[in-house]
Amino acid sequence: MKILLYPLATEKAINMVERDNVITFIVDIRANKQEIKNEFEKQFGVKVESVNTKIDPKNTKKAYIKLSKEAKASDIALKLKLV
Repeated sequence: MKILLYPLATEKAINMVERDNVITFIVDIRANKQEIKNEFEKQFGVKVESVNTKIDPKNTKKAYIKLSKEAKASDIALKLKLV
């Protein structure tokens, strides 16, 4: 199962990068918060503070991944070409 499908690049998601140190990803609907956290830390080599998830009406699962203070979401966003 591929956990992290793709990053979200909406205006709201980009604002959260700068304001809240949060990266938003579309994830596999079966993935739990711990799996999402572990996969993100492994792929990007940063510490994750918390993960919040939301399933929208189209049955798509979004993960709001808040990074620890040492990590900058803007650096990850640049790697992912979101900004």
